[in-house]
Amino acid sequence: MAETPSSAFDRPPARIVLATANAGKHAELVGLLAGRIEVLARPPEIPEVVEDAGTLAGNARLKARSIVAATGEVALADDTGLEVDALEGRPGVDTSSFGGVDHDDDRNIARLLLELRGVPPAQRTARFRTVLVLVAPDGRELVTEGVVEGTVAEKRSGVEGFGYDPVFVPDEGDGRTFARMTRAEKSAISHRGRALRALVAALG
Repeated sequence: MAETPSSAFDRPPARIVLATANAGKHAELVGLLAGRIEVLARPPEIPEVVEDAGTLAGNARLKARSIVAATGEVALADDTGLEVDALEGRPGVDTSSFGGVDHDDDRNIARLLLELRGVPPAQRTARFRTVLVLVAPDGRELVTEGVVEGTVAEKRSGVEGFGYDPVFVPDEGDGRTFARMTRAEKSAISHRGRALRALVAALG
């Protein structure tokens, strides 16, 4: 985990605006913050930003700052990468667009499984890495990171979650993919859950 000093925020903000337009991410973040901070959804009229910073932290920062500029509220953004060892760390920062121009979850997973065709289970090690960036209108910033190790399954399993959940088997689980876990089970060990718990702890 990496973060800026917690003194950047001397107290938790009363409310935050989430930068994500991803329904799955929104549900996870709201669930983890419930009862702690009032969470506002991303206003639909705010356009998506071009995520061209080249790093997870940089992309999250771009997204958070765009929400701050548009709303004047404290904003929370994340960027997540799936790092597959057999693919030399890809898709990494390009995780959400791995399937090409018309990418979606199905296309992203299809390309991943295609590139890993023939790779034995022992060599399909990977990790999810999430970076969260909290930005205030006055420029204060807090950054946290969460990582979960696992493997990429040879075929899809499960219907819960989103993204690559049907093919990611966390090491700390019981052999099920994230997509076969409840939201609570996933959040307890997931990259996003860890990053958010680190952020909440840093905010006191």
